[in-house]
Amino acid sequence: MNPATDFFLNPVFLHGCVASIQFVFLFFIFVSWASKRFKIDRTLVPKQSHGCLFYKQTLCCSLVLSLFNLVLCFLNTFYWYRNGWTDEKIVTLLHAALGALVWLFVSVYLHTLVSNSSTESRKYPFVLRFWWVFFFLVSCYSLVADYVYYKRTHDSVSMFFVSDSVSSFMGLFLCFVGLSYKTEEESQNHSIEEPLLNSGVSRGELASTYENASFFSRLTFSWMNSVIAKGNKKTLDLEDVPLLANIDSVKEVFPVLLDKVESLSNGGNQITAFGLAKGLLYIVWKEVVITGLLALTYALSSFVGPYLIDSLVQYLNGHRDYENQGFVLVAAFFVSKIIGCLAQRHWWFKLQQAGIRVRSAMVSVIFQKGLTISGQSKQGNSSGEIINFMAVDAERIGYFGWHMHDYWLVLVQVAVGLALLYKNLGLAAVASLIATVCVLLANLPLGNIQEKLQDDLMKSKDKRMKSTSEILKNMRILKLQGWEMKFLSKIIKLRGEEEGALKKYMYTLSLNSFLFWGAPTVVAGITFATCLLVGIPLESGKVLSTLATFKILEEPIYNLPDSISIFFQTKVSLDRIATFLRTKDIDSNAITKVPQGSSSTAVEIINGCFSWDLAPSSNPTLKDINIRVNQGMRVAVCGTVGSGKSSLLSCILGEVSKISGSVKVEGSKAYVAQSPWIQSGMIEDNILFGREMDRERFEKVLEACSLKKDLEVLSFGDQTVIGERGINLSGGQKQRIQIARALYQDADIYLFDDPFSAVDAHTGSHLFKVKCILRFLESKTVIYITHQVEFLPAADLILVLRDGRITQAGKYDDILNSGGDFMGLVGAHKEALSSIDSIKTSVQQQANSSKNTDDSQNAEANGIPGPKAQLVQEEERKKGKVGFSVYWKYVTTAYGGALVPFIILAQVLFQALEIGSNYWMAWASSRSPSDPAPVTGSTLIIVYAGLAVGCALCILARGLLLATAAYKAATHLFHKMHFAIFRSPMSFFDSTPSGRILNRASTDQSAVDMSVPYQIGSFVFAVIQLLGIIAVMSQAAWQAIIIVIPIAGMCIWLQQYYLPSAREMARIAGVCKGPVVQNFSETISGATTIRSFDQQARFQNINLKLNDDFSRPKFYLAAAREWLAFHLDMLSCFTFAAFLTFLVSIPEGTIDPSIAGVAATYGLTLSSLQGWIVWNLTDLENKIISVERIFQYSSIPSEPPLVIESNRPYDQWPSQGEVDIRHLQVRYAPHMPLVLRGLTCTFSGGKKTGIVGRTGSGKSTLIQTLFRLVEPAAGQILIDGINISTIGLHDLRSRLSIIPQDPTMFEGTIRSNLDPLEEYTDDKIWEALDKCQLGDEVRSKEGKLDSPVSENGENWSVGQRQLVCLGRVLLKKTKVLVLDEATASVDTATDGMIQQTLGKHFIDSTVIMIAHRITSVLDSDMVLVLEQGLVDEYDSPKKLLEDDSSSFAKLVAEYSMRSNSSIKS
Repeated sequence: MNPATDFFLNPVFLHGCVASIQFVFLFFIFVSWASKRFKIDRTLVPKQSHGCLFYKQTLCCSLVLSLFNLVLCFLNTFYWYRNGWTDEKIVTLLHAALGALVWLFVSVYLHTLVSNSSTESRKYPFVLRFWWVFFFLVSCYSLVADYVYYKRTHDSVSMFFVSDSVSSFMGLFLCFVGLSYKTEEESQNHSIEEPLLNSGVSRGELASTYENASFFSRLTFSWMNSVIAKGNKKTLDLEDVPLLANIDSVKEVFPVLLDKVESLSNGGNQITAFGLAKGLLYIVWKEVVITGLLALTYALSSFVGPYLIDSLVQYLNGHRDYENQGFVLVAAFFVSKIIGCLAQRHWWFKLQQAGIRVRSAMVSVIFQKGLTISGQSKQGNSSGEIINFMAVDAERIGYFGWHMHDYWLVLVQVAVGLALLYKNLGLAAVASLIATVCVLLANLPLGNIQEKLQDDLMKSKDKRMKSTSEILKNMRILKLQGWEMKFLSKIIKLRGEEEGALKKYMYTLSLNSFLFWGAPTVVAGITFATCLLVGIPLESGKVLSTLATFKILEEPIYNLPDSISIFFQTKVSLDRIATFLRTKDIDSNAITKVPQGSSSTAVEIINGCFSWDLAPSSNPTLKDINIRVNQGMRVAVCGTVGSGKSSLLSCILGEVSKISGSVKVEGSKAYVAQSPWIQSGMIEDNILFGREMDRERFEKVLEACSLKKDLEVLSFGDQTVIGERGINLSGGQKQRIQIARALYQDADIYLFDDPFSAVDAHTGSHLFKVKCILRFLESKTVIYITHQVEFLPAADLILVLRDGRITQAGKYDDILNSGGDFMGLVGAHKEALSSIDSIKTSVQQQANSSKNTDDSQNAEANGIPGPKAQLVQEEERKKGKVGFSVYWKYVTTAYGGALVPFIILAQVLFQALEIGSNYWMAWASSRSPSDPAPVTGSTLIIVYAGLAVGCALCILARGLLLATAAYKAATHLFHKMHFAIFRSPMSFFDSTPSGRILNRASTDQSAVDMSVPYQIGSFVFAVIQLLGIIAVMSQAAWQAIIIVIPIAGMCIWLQQYYLPSAREMARIAGVCKGPVVQNFSETISGATTIRSFDQQARFQNINLKLNDDFSRPKFYLAAAREWLAFHLDMLSCFTFAAFLTFLVSIPEGTIDPSIAGVAATYGLTLSSLQGWIVWNLTDLENKIISVERIFQYSSIPSEPPLVIESNRPYDQWPSQGEVDIRHLQVRYAPHMPLVLRGLTCTFSGGKKTGIVGRTGSGKSTLIQTLFRLVEPAAGQILIDGINISTIGLHDLRSRLSIIPQDPTMFEGTIRSNLDPLEEYTDDKIWEALDKCQLGDEVRSKEGKLDSPVSENGENWSVGQRQLVCLGRVLLKKTKVLVLDEATASVDTATDGMIQQTLGKHFIDSTVIMIAHRITSVLDSDMVLVLEQGLVDEYDSPKKLLEDDSSSFAKLVAEYSMRSNSSIKS
């Protein structure tokens, strides 16, 4: 050997040089620190936090190095003081002492950077960066020199080796910090400057850090540094998450996919699942190609290790082909691992990027379809089902990206593996091939079973979500009727069907796991047995290479069942969405749109024949329609319930399918629906509806719709946030906001579907005559449906409908004189007015003076006034770390956690048996052809087969136990959450959009069903595997622990550094999904209104924005995950390289080569397993948020008990029906003002009491308090002497009846709608139907009582729905009946019929009626007039009318005067 070379490799010389350099550096850094200290005037520099990257960690690292060197110095001093001194010992002591001083000074210098920094520079001083790089390089060089010196001298491990190992690891981190400042600085500058350059970025939003990142930045994921660093400093919010790159934004992707889908659909309704898949592939084909190449690179690089294992074992056995062969082998292992890690990281990231893009585009296509789907098609696809397409199916298609390449990649991996086996074992590889093909073919029947089970699971989930969505919308009705627990049992029953499919699916998955986890061991056993049969010798090197090959093949074969399951899940989802996209759209040719000013005709229908249902067996909805409406005309449409009035407006809107004829509409349209559609959001936004704010016009519209007083009382005025479906507004307020929305649009044609029925008589008259229809829309074309005869004379044309035909048309006087149906309607109205004929003329005169009294309205009691807090708040999200209690609660949910120890035990046994089998094969095989094997061939195979069978049984036990625990936990959590939701007070539903609840019942529950248990299992199993690998490596070379411990510490630190950002981004994504679902749900329910205003494009843009907001945290979360995995992979590669370097450096014969080979075999999977553990842990923390959110809704405060056993009312209660209200005070929340302010009155038993009052006087609040939807703040209500607050809610609500203001029907049958509790016979139900005039209508239907009712009863008119509500109370026939504006949606004749029916069948009951029609309360025994939550008047109608100055007399006089003048005119 060259003496000069030996000299430079001598550790004494090296450490002496380093000690000298440390001394020079110490002097230099002291001078630098002192000069800066004197230069800076400390009084002028504010103390601030330094902006350097990883400042705290760097300071900590310097202190650790100083402390380490100090400890080393003391240990050496005490030890060598007793054992004598040598040159090496003196140099070591000097090196340690100077090291302690240098790193102490570096720590002080770093600390002074904080107190003396006058700028926010993100770089460390050059002197520090130079020293860190130099220190790292010298430490690495010294470490190599230590190895070489140790190998030559065969001495024991020296102190230099320990010192240089620690220095190298610490130096690596410091070197990374010193060289990484630029990335951080650039990202900081980029986030500041980019918004100024990029016009697409709004103020306050951060530009994409990915889009303009350099190649190196993308390669190392360092473009994520700024986001992760920010997540460590503060809790991230959505505005802290940068925007998506243009290529990933759904705004860019959606139009491309839409064009492609339309081009593949051959005319719109022929789209197939395959065509849809082609369209999706078109938008991500670049990512698919790139990830395919990366996957191939990863697969090929992963086989380099198994290929080289045989050479490594031979090298350790002493067979060396050339000098330094060991280091060449280490370099080959290291480079292949680096290439494999980089390929895998970018492969996975690109797939997630493509998946997010696909999901967003898919959601937008479904949304677009929801805007154009026809009414008939919508009956076959409820809003709950359509939401499921978006929330579950689109998500699943996006997730498919993970497994996109698995299907061909497994073939490549098997082919390469078999080639490698052939090299090692020759013809025995054929047996491997046959066994592997058998395993792969086993997928076919299993795949078919899984597809069927997946299809069943999704269908049952759809049914459940459909029902849940409908129930949540109508929860107020269910609570009023006391039906909520019955409908909960319906949801539980539907969930039962779903659980049946889920259980089968989970156990099938367990069987799959058993077959496929056992497959590699079985294939290996068959291969080795074949070798013995054909006489191929088994050498330890070749055996280990074979085992390493099978270990590589384990992953694709293990994942194959999951991949096949995902494939079939995705296929089912694509089929479902394609089926939905094929449904019929609104016929765009149903109406001919003409620009305004083309002619004098606004609307013209010639020989029109229309039908909602185009089935050959169905009758047309409208027949022989011929109308011509000129510009500026006012057209009234009237007729009995179910005559086709609303359908006529729908024809003009193009909503009904046209069978024949033509429809021409000239100019823009504005539509006001009969059932108000209000968006969640501010009142101002509901009125503007996408138009620019014109304050002058806005104020005029508010005045015209009598909304000014309402807004004055509301805390936030027009900025008040409306709850879902306008839940915190009264019916009248919702209608007036709808009308205001239409008026603000300044359209040419206005279509009103009986909007005045929901407002009181005074307000209705005010809107129609004084402000709105006759004044504000004086020059516009107005077509309005009305049941109020007094609004008919003002029309230029009246259309009377009956059974879908126009039976009469003309001016009021003309058709009045011609008799017919119109005469019947007016006659019913006159009959209703006959009770007022005796009123004195002076009362009418009094009305003239009172006509101009307060025309405005106070805030509706139902609309919550007063407090400085919006009703609907942003969705709450937990912050900080997911507590261990969440994991513990979840794990102990199933059987108290009793199965968990057995699951862990099964995995530990599996791991022990697997390692044992590999040890056995390595030990029992011969080391070379010339060496005899320790055991016979049959013993070798029998023992291996026994161990393999043990492994398989452990896997089966583990799979079955995990499936059982997962199923039980999912079932328990579902029941607990739904019980809590159904038992929560009405205030919870008022302030919580149903989208949030549906999100938990759908997405979060799906995660608990399918993802969370397997994620926890996967994490625990991977940890056990990692511990097994560390044990194996440590047994081969215990010195590996020196490497593993600091690396493990750095891994844990990296994970802790990453977790705050990842956790919050996962939570942000969870919160951002709610608005997507909410907007989706609202848009589908209001599609008719949106189309009528031609606002489809605006709503799609809102959806695109919400989708991007949801995708942003998901994208950066995926990138953060890969950032972490990249850094962990690099550390694992260095660990493995160091371990191998140690193996090839130790003297020959020190370690058994077979054992070293086994350790190296397991070490090959170290990086992927370590990355998999941390990835799994972080993904688990993201997924466990679903469990956290379900726990959150499982602990909602509950309503009072349904039944109080100790205080149940007697069976016949209430027998008299007397309602005694004493000093009643009610507020909607503790911080809100009183709505009822000390109400005292008594409703006598068996009497009929009418409640009237201006909008906002407290009428609806009184009813809600009677049913205890709101609990009194003070006072009490007694019914027959029993305080209703002391008995159970079910006992109270089941003994009262109500016909609500909003007529509600549920999907099902006529029978289930009338008798949901199944308490009555068919005869009783028919009797009730006949009483409410629906008997003949139901008998005419094919299914009779089993005739279908679609979602929300949409295949029945609003009036018919109201009659069904009447039928319910006739069946129930209780002693106390409440009517809450129950006849608002029916014509006067039907109103009269309802009053007669009630009078006949409830003659001995207490009837409490809120009514807007004065005629409805005139025949009451008593009338209660409310004013601002207090009793204004309470007496018989006759006495109140005798006093001309009474509020009631003024209301009646006004109504009488208006109605009589209308009729006379």
